[in-house]
Amino acid sequence: MKFLMESALQLFILQWNRGNNMNIANRLTIARIVMIPLFLLIMCFPKDILGMVNVFHSTLSVSWVLAMIIFTIASITDFLDGYLARKYHLITNFGKFADPLADKLLVMTAFITLVGAGVIPMWIVAIIVCRELAVTGLRLLLVNDGEVLAAAWPGKVKTATQMLAIIFLLIDDFPVKGLPFSIGTILVYICLVATIYSGVDYFVKNKHVFADSFSV
Repeated sequence: MKFLMESALQLFILQWNRGNNMNIANRLTIARIVMIPLFLLIMCFPKDILGMVNVFHSTLSVSWVLAMIIFTIASITDFLDGYLARKYHLITNFGKFADPLADKLLVMTAFITLVGAGVIPMWIVAIIVCRELAVTGLRLLLVNDGEVLAAAWPGKVKTATQMLAIIFLLIDDFPVKGLPFSIGTILVYICLVATIYSGVDYFVKNKHVFADSFSV
Protein backbone atom coordinates (compact mmCIF):
# COMPACT_ATOMS: atom_id res chain seq x y z
CA MET A 1 0.00 0.00 0.00
CA LYS A 2 2.79 2.41 0.91
CA PHE A 3 4.57 1.60 -2.36
CA LEU A 4 1.41 2.25 -4.36
CA MET A 5 0.81 5.58 -2.62
CA GLU A 6 4.40 6.73 -3.19
CA SER A 7 4.22 5.64 -6.84
CA ALA A 8 0.98 7.54 -7.36
CA LEU A 9 2.46 10.63 -5.70
CA GLN A 10 5.58 10.44 -7.84
CA LEU A 11 3.49 10.07 -11.01
CA PHE A 12 1.37 13.08 -10.03
CA ILE A 13 4.45 15.20 -9.37
CA LEU A 14 6.06 14.22 -12.67
CA GLN A 15 2.89 15.08 -14.58
CA TRP A 16 2.53 18.36 -12.66
CA ASN A 17 6.10 19.43 -13.36
CA ARG A 18 5.83 18.43 -17.01
CA GLY A 19 2.95 20.82 -17.58
CA ASN A 20 4.23 23.72 -15.46
CA ASN A 21 7.26 25.97 -15.70
CA MET A 22 7.60 25.96 -11.90
CA ASN A 23 7.75 22.70 -9.93
CA ILE A 24 5.30 21.79 -7.17
CA ALA A 25 7.79 22.42 -4.33
CA ASN A 26 8.32 26.02 -5.42
CA ARG A 27 4.57 26.50 -5.91
CA LEU A 28 4.01 25.41 -2.30
CA THR A 29 6.62 27.93 -1.17
CA ILE A 30 4.88 30.70 -3.12
CA ALA A 31 1.53 29.62 -1.65
CA ARG A 32 3.02 29.99 1.84
CA ILE A 33 4.23 33.50 1.02
CA VAL A 34 0.78 34.43 -0.33
CA MET A 35 -0.86 33.22 2.89
CA ILE A 36 1.22 35.60 5.01
CA PRO A 37 -0.61 38.85 4.06
CA LEU A 38 -3.92 37.01 4.42
CA PHE A 39 -2.94 35.96 7.94
CA LEU A 40 -1.79 39.50 8.71
CA LEU A 41 -5.01 41.01 7.40
CA ILE A 42 -7.13 38.86 9.71
CA MET A 43 -4.91 39.64 12.71
CA CYS A 44 -5.19 43.39 12.06
CA PHE A 45 -8.93 43.36 12.79
CA PRO A 46 -10.25 43.50 16.37
CA LYS A 47 -10.03 40.13 18.05
CA ASP A 48 -13.78 39.93 18.65
CA ILE A 49 -14.88 41.15 15.21
CA LEU A 50 -16.41 37.76 14.38
CA GLY A 51 -17.35 36.92 17.95
CA MET A 52 -15.90 34.93 20.84
CA VAL A 53 -16.68 31.33 21.81
CA ASN A 54 -16.03 29.57 25.13
CA VAL A 55 -14.95 25.95 24.66
CA PHE A 56 -13.17 23.69 27.20
CA HIS A 57 -12.11 26.60 29.43
CA SER A 58 -10.67 28.44 26.41
CA THR A 59 -12.05 31.72 25.09
CA LEU A 60 -11.68 31.40 21.35
CA SER A 61 -11.73 34.30 18.92
CA VAL A 62 -13.38 33.16 15.70
CA SER A 63 -11.12 35.42 13.63
CA TRP A 64 -8.01 34.11 15.42
CA VAL A 65 -9.15 30.54 14.80
CA LEU A 66 -9.30 31.39 11.10
CA ALA A 67 -5.82 32.91 11.36
CA MET A 68 -4.63 29.75 13.13
CA ILE A 69 -5.99 27.58 10.31
CA ILE A 70 -4.16 29.69 7.72
CA PHE A 71 -0.97 29.58 9.78
CA THR A 72 -1.23 25.81 10.23
CA ILE A 73 -1.74 25.21 6.50
CA ALA A 74 1.23 27.47 5.74
CA SER A 75 3.34 25.56 8.29
CA ILE A 76 2.42 22.25 6.67
CA THR A 77 3.58 23.55 3.29
CA ASP A 78 6.91 24.30 4.97
CA PHE A 79 7.35 20.58 5.58
CA LEU A 80 5.91 19.49 2.24
CA ASP A 81 7.94 21.68 -0.09
CA GLY A 82 11.23 20.62 1.47
CA TYR A 83 10.23 16.96 1.54
CA LEU A 84 9.11 16.93 -2.08
CA ALA A 85 12.15 18.88 -3.26
CA ARG A 86 14.57 16.44 -1.62
CA LYS A 87 12.70 13.23 -2.46
CA TYR A 88 11.98 14.01 -6.10
CA HIS A 89 15.08 16.11 -6.88
CA LEU A 90 13.19 19.37 -7.31
CA ILE A 91 15.80 21.54 -5.59
CA THR A 92 16.27 24.89 -7.35
CA ASN A 93 18.05 28.15 -6.58
CA PHE A 94 14.66 29.79 -6.16
CA GLY A 95 13.70 27.18 -3.57
CA LYS A 96 17.00 27.60 -1.70
CA PHE A 97 16.30 31.33 -1.48
CA ALA A 98 12.52 31.48 -1.04
CA ASP A 99 11.90 28.52 1.30
CA PRO A 100 13.86 29.79 4.35
CA LEU A 101 12.73 33.35 3.60
CA ALA A 102 9.06 32.28 3.60
CA ASP A 103 9.54 30.48 6.94
CA LYS A 104 11.02 33.56 8.57
CA LEU A 105 8.40 35.92 7.13
CA LEU A 106 5.58 33.65 8.34
CA VAL A 107 6.87 33.17 11.88
CA MET A 108 8.04 36.76 12.37
CA THR A 109 4.71 38.13 11.13
CA ALA A 110 2.83 35.92 13.58
CA PHE A 111 5.06 36.82 16.52
CA ILE A 112 4.90 40.55 15.82
CA THR A 113 1.09 40.51 15.60
CA LEU A 114 0.94 38.60 18.89
CA VAL A 115 3.17 41.26 20.48
CA GLY A 116 0.77 43.91 19.24
CA ALA A 117 -2.11 41.97 20.79
CA GLY A 118 -0.30 41.81 24.13
CA VAL A 119 -0.06 38.01 24.07
CA ILE A 120 3.71 37.62 24.05
CA PRO A 121 6.49 39.81 25.60
CA MET A 122 8.21 42.15 23.18
CA TRP A 123 11.72 41.29 24.38
CA ILE A 124 11.31 37.64 23.44
CA VAL A 125 10.35 38.49 19.87
CA ALA A 126 13.20 41.02 19.68
CA ILE A 127 15.72 38.29 20.55
CA ILE A 128 14.17 35.92 18.00
CA VAL A 129 14.23 38.54 15.23
CA CYS A 130 17.86 39.49 16.00
CA ARG A 131 18.87 35.83 15.89
CA GLU A 132 17.15 35.31 12.53
CA LEU A 133 18.86 38.36 11.04
CA ALA A 134 22.26 37.26 12.37
CA VAL A 135 21.94 33.70 11.02
CA THR A 136 20.72 35.05 7.67
CA GLY A 137 23.86 37.21 7.49
CA LEU A 138 26.00 34.18 8.33
CA ARG A 139 24.28 32.16 5.62
CA LEU A 140 25.08 34.88 3.05
CA LEU A 141 28.76 34.89 4.07
CA LEU A 142 28.92 31.12 3.69
CA VAL A 143 27.29 31.30 0.25
CA ASN A 144 29.99 33.73 -0.86
CA ASP A 145 32.56 31.11 0.16
CA GLY A 146 30.69 28.39 -1.71
CA GLU A 147 29.34 26.74 1.45
CA VAL A 148 25.80 25.92 2.53
CA LEU A 149 24.45 26.37 6.06
CA ALA A 150 22.53 23.14 6.53
CA ALA A 151 19.72 23.00 9.09
CA ALA A 152 20.88 21.26 12.28
CA TRP A 153 18.61 19.65 14.88
CA PRO A 154 18.65 22.71 17.22
CA GLY A 155 17.34 24.81 14.33
CA LYS A 156 14.65 22.26 13.58
CA VAL A 157 13.58 22.23 17.25
CA LYS A 158 13.48 26.02 17.12
CA THR A 159 11.23 26.06 14.08
CA ALA A 160 8.89 23.36 15.42
CA THR A 161 8.46 24.98 18.84
CA GLN A 162 7.94 28.42 17.28
CA MET A 163 5.12 27.17 15.09
CA LEU A 164 3.48 25.14 17.88
CA ALA A 165 3.72 28.09 20.27
CA ILE A 166 2.01 30.40 17.78
CA ILE A 167 -0.78 27.89 17.16
CA PHE A 168 -1.52 27.41 20.87
CA LEU A 169 -1.37 31.16 21.56
CA LEU A 170 -3.83 31.85 18.77
CA ILE A 171 -6.38 29.38 20.17
CA ASP A 172 -5.87 30.20 23.87
CA ASP A 173 -4.31 26.80 24.68
CA PHE A 174 -7.33 24.89 23.34
CA PRO A 175 -8.03 22.08 24.20
CA VAL A 176 -5.72 21.96 27.26
CA LYS A 177 -6.63 25.30 28.84
CA GLY A 178 -7.61 23.57 32.10
CA LEU A 179 -3.98 22.72 32.91
CA PRO A 180 -2.29 24.68 35.73
CA PHE A 181 0.16 26.13 33.18
CA SER A 182 -0.03 27.61 29.70
CA ILE A 183 1.19 25.29 26.95
CA GLY A 184 1.61 28.23 24.59
CA THR A 185 3.73 30.18 27.08
CA ILE A 186 5.92 27.17 27.87
CA LEU A 187 6.49 26.58 24.16
CA VAL A 188 7.44 30.24 23.72
CA TYR A 189 10.21 29.94 26.31
CA ILE A 190 11.35 26.59 24.90
CA CYS A 191 11.59 28.13 21.44
CA LEU A 192 13.46 31.11 22.94
CA VAL A 193 16.09 28.77 24.42
CA ALA A 194 16.26 26.78 21.16
CA THR A 195 16.56 30.03 19.20
CA ILE A 196 19.53 31.25 21.25
CA TYR A 197 21.21 27.84 21.38
CA SER A 198 20.83 27.15 17.65
CA GLY A 199 22.09 30.64 16.80
CA VAL A 200 25.22 30.22 18.93
CA ASP A 201 25.68 26.69 17.55
CA TYR A 202 25.62 27.95 13.95
CA PHE A 203 28.22 30.63 14.66
CA VAL A 204 30.53 28.34 16.66
CA LYS A 205 30.50 25.67 13.94
CA ASN A 206 31.17 28.26 11.22
CA LYS A 207 33.58 30.56 13.04
CA HIS A 208 36.16 29.98 10.29
CA VAL A 209 34.22 32.53 8.21
CA PHE A 210 35.53 35.27 10.50
CA ALA A 211 39.08 33.93 10.80
CA ASP A 212 40.57 36.69 8.63
CA SER A 213 38.89 39.38 10.76
CA PHE A 214 40.95 38.52 13.84
CA SER A 215 44.25 37.65 12.20
CA VAL A 216 47.24 39.80 13.09
